Amino acid sequence: MSNPDTLSRRERQIMDAVYALGTATVNQVVENIPDAPTPMAVRRMMHILEEKGHLKRREQGREVVYAPKEAKAKAGRTAFEKVLETFFGGSLEEAHSAHLLSRKDGVSPAERERLVQLIEQTKKEGR
Repeated sequence: MSNPDTLSRRERQIMDAVYALGTATVNQVVENIPDAPTPMAVRRMMHILEEKGHLKRREQGREVVYAPKEAKAKAGRTAFEKVLETFFGGSLEEAHSAHLLSRKDGVSPAERERLVQLIEQTKKEGR
């Protein structure tokens, strides 16, 4: 797949919308991006994203449904690593602290327990 860093702002918005929706038609993307251009312009950009290797498509009746070529989990890890490096100097502790301190609803006991389990697991694995 092509490097996601080479996407334009609008292409990134389209990809974010498709990832959020799982699969999407042109009209669904238009409804889910801010200040969307015309459906024809979005259709053209989605075709370009397909040519670049970011999207795949399938016919569903008269509509074309697009889906990301890269799994959402893998794309999420890649995006998180980029945010971690860009905004937190690679520090997972700083990123996690910023997130925990900014949450309005706090951390639930179940989330807290899961975080402790993950930390213990990484200790056992030597990571």
